[in-house]
Amino acid sequence: MRPYLDLLQYVLDYGLRKEDRTGTGTLSVFGHQMRFDLQDGFPLATTKRVWFRGLAQEMLWFLAGSTNIKILVDNRISIWTDWPLKHYLEAIGHAVPSSDSEEWTLLKKDFEAKIREDDAFAAQYGELGPVYGKQWRDFGGVDQIARVIESIKTKPDSRRHIVNAWNAAEIDAMALPPCHMFFQFWVGAGRLSCHLYVRSNDLFLGAPFNIAQYALLTHMMAQQCDLEPGELVYSIGDCHIYMNHVDQVREQLSREPYPLPTLRIKRKPASIFDYEYEDFEVGDYVHHPAIKAPVAV
Repeated sequence: MRPYLDLLQYVLDYGLRKEDRTGTGTLSVFGHQMRFDLQDGFPLATTKRVWFRGLAQEMLWFLAGSTNIKILVDNRISIWTDWPLKHYLEAIGHAVPSSDSEEWTLLKKDFEAKIREDDAFAAQYGELGPVYGKQWRDFGGVDQIARVIESIKTKPDSRRHIVNAWNAAEIDAMALPPCHMFFQFWVGAGRLSCHLYVRSNDLFLGAPFNIAQYALLTHMMAQQCDLEPGELVYSIGDCHIYMNHVDQVREQLSREPYPLPTLRIKRKPASIFDYEYEDFEVGDYVHHPAIKAPVAV
């Protein structure tokens, strides 16, 4: 993960102070690219905790074409809950408290319990609009994932193996416009590589999660197309560190990285849409002693 750590240091050294929609403030640079050879290991950070189960389950949720948080909430994943909770509170005329308040935490817990227990409530209040899953599986009636797999298999040298989540006509209807918005596959020497473009990346929390997530997708796509995984090329527009993460970033940079773990996919299902979380196994994961929780939890 040296390219990632080098980027953190670069932004600390050269980033410009900018304001943002959260009001927190960032150090930011514009335009950067990292490359990860997936033959060298699975790019899961060893200097900080990265929630593998969360990133894997979210990837399966994208591939399912879902735009409702119920699948995630049923799996105790809360990373998308804030947006529908805010809209629900507004719909019932409840004041929206600060997202770092105890009241918000209690409201979120109650809201997720209702999502799990009541399908009708989930259908009404758990929707996020036409976010990633909708665009991947139904962009103007096109299943981009199915089409790109067929393209890789039948025309491996094509330069059109592309999936695009940035649907300008539907951006305003999305809970959050896509950050990891566009990716392209490339076949060479029996290997499948993926080039991802991220318009805006929180380098402390978001980047390690997304790097591992798209490495996982590349492994899955390669298996489905009878190829080996190649490179993950990771390009970012706005690369930023939030000001309230600076101390954590410096702490992370003080740690020596360990060798990358491995990823094993235990079976090859009939379709890219048939994988389950239990199909994935991260092995040889040695991490910094300060990371107390197991990576898969």
